[in-house]
Amino acid sequence: MSNITRYPGFEGFPFSSMKLFEDTLNRFFDQPASARPWSPAVDIVEDENELTLTADLPGIKMDDLDIKIEDGVLTLSGERKFENEEKKGGYHRIERAYGSFRRAFSLPDTVDAEKVSARFDNGVLKVSLPKKEVAKPRTIKVNVG
Repeated sequence: MSNITRYPGFEGFPFSSMKLFEDTLNRFFDQPASARPWSPAVDIVEDENELTLTADLPGIKMDDLDIKIEDGVLTLSGERKFENEEKKGGYHRIERAYGSFRRAFSLPDTVDAEKVSARFDNGVLKVSLPKKEVAKPRTIKVNVG
């Protein structure tokens, strides 16, 4: 007669994996939103003359925003600072995200990096990325004869 020995590595399997997953999710949601990493929402639209990047950056000051183009990559970075106002009571809930962010976008070769411009108004950043003249579509007239 042989003895069967229980191997502790499979105890509770597959539920041990679920428990680990649940614990990870609980730790994530127990953190205040201000402690979680965040990144701003971005739209990129293209027409025949340019690409336009629009980023929602509410609560961010112009001095806390940095825009760079290097080696064909547009990088937006900045910080939304937590406004730690002295209140008579404490916070009941903090859902808005705070802290640093960084977004990087590879630019197509058609963008003229020397002519890029940006506007920041009411927490909305618009970056205009004009296309090079060569990249714009054009009609070629064909002569007969």
